[in-house]
Amino acid sequence: MCIRDRLWIYLPSTNRTIKISGHMMRQSVMGSDLSYEDMMEDQDLQKIYDAQVAAEEVILERPCWVLELTSKGGNIAYHSRKIWVDKERFVSLREDRFARSGKLLKTFEAKEVSRIQNRWVPTRMVFKDVLKSGKGTEFILESIEFNADIPEHVFTKASLRK
Repeated sequence: MCIRDRLWIYLPSTNRTIKISGHMMRQSVMGSDLSYEDMMEDQDLQKIYDAQVAAEEVILERPCWVLELTSKGGNIAYHSRKIWVDKERFVSLREDRFARSGKLLKTFEAKEVSRIQNRWVPTRMVFKDVLKSGKGTEFILESIEFNADIPEHVFTKASLRK
């Protein structure tokens, strides 16, 4: 659960709720290739990046715009990004995330995209921290409900233990 810039998680093994903030946000989530910071990203990219269409390419047999995003400044995880967006379905199929130095840090690839409730959604995706060895972390989206009516009490620290 996220409250402002702090993340609260429940650890069943210790029966404790802990706060993750500051430098801990850059740590790996349960050994995956994603950081807590990656998982919590909810800012509107238009507010934190300048963007331009740099090219058009075909990826996964789909015509895409290649967007180049550059940070407007501030404390954000990635200085720049390169995103391949499907021109017909308007969904990201690939993304490269870079440090200020230009070094590639992380990649995202949508391996499968499905139409769910009239929206195109990546349903199988791989995230890779290129600074780590291994093949990356695969996420499979088995179900999703959009615009769900969720009671306010669900968003409390006490509810994390349930």
